Amino acid sequence: MSVQAAYQATAGSPLDVDREFYGRIASGAGRELTEQFTIPIRSGRAWKVPAGHVCRILTVDGPQVGDLNMWSFDNPRERFWAARTRQLHAAHVSTYDRFWSTLPYLRPLATIVADTLENYGVDQDGGRVHDTLGTRCDPYVNRMLTGIDDDVHCHSNLTRAILPYGLTELDVHDVLNVFQCTGLNENDQYFMKACPATPGDYFEFFAETDLLVALSTCPGGDLSVPLWGPDAQDPLEFCHPIGIEVHRLDPVLLGQWSEPKFAAYSGQHGLRYVND
Repeated sequence: MSVQAAYQATAGSPLDVDREFYGRIASGAGRELTEQFTIPIRSGRAWKVPAGHVCRILTVDGPQVGDLNMWSFDNPRERFWAARTRQLHAAHVSTYDRFWSTLPYLRPLATIVADTLENYGVDQDGGRVHDTLGTRCDPYVNRMLTGIDDDVHCHSNLTRAILPYGLTELDVHDVLNVFQCTGLNENDQYFMKACPATPGDYFEFFAETDLLVALSTCPGGDLSVPLWGPDAQDPLEFCHPIGIEVHRLDPVLLGQWSEPKFAAYSGQHGLRYVND
C-alpha cells in the first residue's frame, strides 16, 4: 500500500490547475513568436518572460542539461522555491506542475504546460527527468572536492547572466534541472544519469507574472561521463546548446485568466506590539 502524499490537490485549490485552460495554451494555437535565441555551450543567459506569455526551452542538436532560475521581474526577492515546489508537486516535475515562489509571497510564478519527456516515467535505476532534488554545480564544491579553482560551473554562468539586471551571486538560488535525469539510490544518495533528451525535445511554461528567467547550459553537458572521482573526465564533447523561444498569446486565449495573488496569511508570526 502506497503512502499518501502530504499535500493534496483539493478541488479549487491552487494545486488543482485548470487543465483545460493550460491544455489550450499548450496546443500552440494563437501564438506569436516574440523572441528566439540559442544559449551556447557552457554559458548562461537571462531574459524577461512577460506575464501571459509562454517560454519554450528546447534541445538544439543533442542532449543537454539546463539549470533554470526564476524571479519576479519587478521584485527579485520573490523567486523560485525548489524545496516547496518539490513538496507541493514532486521531486521531478512535468506538465501542470507549477513553479512556486518563496515566502512571504508563496504563489505560482509559472505553470508547466508542455513537456515532450513527460512519459519518460521511472527507468530501471529509479531515474526521472526535470529534477528539483539537486542544485547547480558550483566552483566552491569543485574546490572542496578537487582542490582546483574552476569557473566553468552553472552557478558562475548564472551569476554572470543576471548581472545586467542588477542582480548578484547572492540572487542565484536552487534550480530546476531541465532535461536532467536523477534519483536516489538504495542508500538514499543522489545520482545523475545521461540526459535522455533528443534534438527537438522541449519543456514549456506559462508565465503567471512578469518573470526574469536565467538558464545555464550545464558544463557537464548530457552528464554521460562522471564529473568527479577517479573516472572523472572533461565532458566537452558531450555539451550542446539550448534554444529559447518566447511566445505572446492571443488575449482571447487567455480569457478570464489573472495574475495569481500573494499568500493570504494575515498574521504577524505571533509577534505582539506594545505601546511605550
